[in-house]
Amino acid sequence: MKSRKLRPTRRRATIIGAAATSVVAGVALLPNWMAGATVVDDPTVDARTKATFQRLADAVFTDRTDALVVGKQGNRDKPLTDGFSGKVRLSTGTARGEDAALSALGKRKDKLAKAGEKYSKAATTVTLNATRVTGRTAKAAVTETTTLTYAQAAAGEPKTTGFQSNHELTFKADRRGNWQLTDIRDTDQGGLAVNTVAEPPTVKVATTADTTTPSAPRAATTRNPVAVPKTGTTYDYKAMAAYAEKYWNVYNKDYPDFNGQGAGGDCTNFVSQSLKAGGWKHAPGYVYDYTKWFGNAEIQSHSFIGVNEWSWFAQNSKRTTALANVYQLEIGDVLQMDFDRDGSKDHTMIVTAKSGGVPYVTYHSNNTLRRSVASLVASYPNAYYYAYRT
Repeated sequence: MKSRKLRPTRRRATIIGAAATSVVAGVALLPNWMAGATVVDDPTVDARTKATFQRLADAVFTDRTDALVVGKQGNRDKPLTDGFSGKVRLSTGTARGEDAALSALGKRKDKLAKAGEKYSKAATTVTLNATRVTGRTAKAAVTETTTLTYAQAAAGEPKTTGFQSNHELTFKADRRGNWQLTDIRDTDQGGLAVNTVAEPPTVKVATTADTTTPSAPRAATTRNPVAVPKTGTTYDYKAMAAYAEKYWNVYNKDYPDFNGQGAGGDCTNFVSQSLKAGGWKHAPGYVYDYTKWFGNAEIQSHSFIGVNEWSWFAQNSKRTTALANVYQLEIGDVLQMDFDRDGSKDHTMIVTAKSGGVPYVTYHSNNTLRRSVASLVASYPNAYYYAYRT
């Protein structure tokens, strides 16, 4: 599999040149602002500068997404960010960081291909939501929206997967008033976009020996296990999937949005809503009682919105049974992950499609539609997985 071509020496010629001229006869030169270089007052960020911030952000995340694509789109000789210089550009440190990210994503592409998953094309757009300027620092809040097309999707298989991801970009102005992108930070709680290389945040929950907090058995991630088809008709699984795919990136105003409000974000709240749409009934009671489950616009039990608390309720109530393998999941089933394998689960997702023996999950934080379980396993091979038959 051919990976994106990267030149490890990009942007370094000017660095080497500067280093060579910084010492004359063993005496270091004075900093440039002390040697007569122009120093400007705190620069302003006008409409044109904001537009360039947006274009650079678009280039950054398009480069990352395209690193996952097979063929010409994924094998450009130069990143799009190389086209920025002068007034707005990447800092040297950020450029090195992006080179490393693209290299890591190229390796992820190879892992995905070995797992039978390839993307033939991608489209990424970035919206600039707000810009805050303090002195010589500007922070830009942006939303990235990406669609990836599955290569050679067979009949009945999802054609595309997509996600939304929110970021904060930090720009610093140098003494000439030029803006350099110095930091890129994901602001979603989940951090599970397919083109991110940062480690997702984990949830820390204190557990006890209480019988209402049972441990769920882990699920294997090997391909082609013995199938375990659904036989019951207690719930409307198509309704669960339809709800999740309707609200994956447009949140239902009948419920609160917990994205950005603590570890785990909105993922479990979203899955609970989907289960409720398919027939799960409220089990009213005290919000801290893990044998109870309820949620609406005004109040939610911890089991409705919490990753581990949901697992405890699901097992206490007998509304779910454990599956031995993640590839046994069917539409309407639930998948959870423990990224750092500390016994505390970190993320909840619901299956909204299945084809060719591969389940596809939809989730919040990051908002994601129909991501294959194969992609998750390839991206997070060391995580623990928990599969629930609903």
